[in-house]
Amino acid sequence: MTVRHLQTPIMHRVVEHGGLVFLGGVTADDERLDMAGQTRQVLSKIDDYLALAGTDNTRLLSATVFLTDLTLKPAMDTVWKAWVGGPDLPARATVGVADLGGNALIEVVITAASRG
Repeated sequence: MTVRHLQTPIMHRVVEHGGLVFLGGVTADDERLDMAGQTRQVLSKIDDYLALAGTDNTRLLSATVFLTDLTLKPAMDTVWKAWVGGPDLPARATVGVADLGGNALIEVVITAASRG
């Protein structure tokens, strides 16, 4: 059974299927923030979306992080490491992109295991 949450005009932000939780690309709401600030805001939103699906960031399987400026990756990594915490890290790729729209510096796509 597939369960979908938070429909937008073009997608659902969270989709649950087959014991997995898929999050569409998550960006910061306040694009005036620096990389660390946008990363904190993105990860907070991810926490909320995972909770909606009954899971959390300890069950992350993979993440793809898109950055508009790879020289800012260390600032993102500092916030990321504090957020993921423990030894069970997800597979992760960080990709440099030219533009995410507006003044977005970061977008994150997540796959996690559900608790069900």
